[in-house]
Amino acid sequence: MKRTATAVWNGSGKEGNGNLTTQSTVLNKTQYSFNSRFADGIGTNPEELMAAAHAGCFTMKLTFVLVAAGFTPDELETSCAISLEEGVITTSALVVKAKVPGITNEKFQECAADAKANCPVSKVYNMAITLEASLV
Repeated sequence: MKRTATAVWNGSGKEGNGNLTTQSTVLNKTQYSFNSRFADGIGTNPEELMAAAHAGCFTMKLTFVLVAAGFTPDELETSCAISLEEGVITTSALVVKAKVPGITNEKFQECAADAKANCPVSKVYNMAITLEASLV
């Protein structure tokens, strides 16, 4: 399986702008620019997309791990913060809140750690990955 995306950029790095389109067209000429990346401009940016990818992948992997352990989650909500410091992406911080009937906190922490270590996005990210997992 392969998934594709295309980036188009016009102009200089600071004054220019670009757009991103994904194979599914969920992003379809979605704007990105210096301001959307480094300030409060309108549009997306690579770090936001990395955060979405990690949150989505981790959450799906956690679902599979929980079901394999005999638990079906009612809801998993994961946020992810990607940190860009001095031109280097340094960390991915995952925070998951879960409603999982019948699971102990100890078993949930074990499942969450498994998902963190084994989701495909975690495996490709060459940075520190932190995880805060809680049952609600």
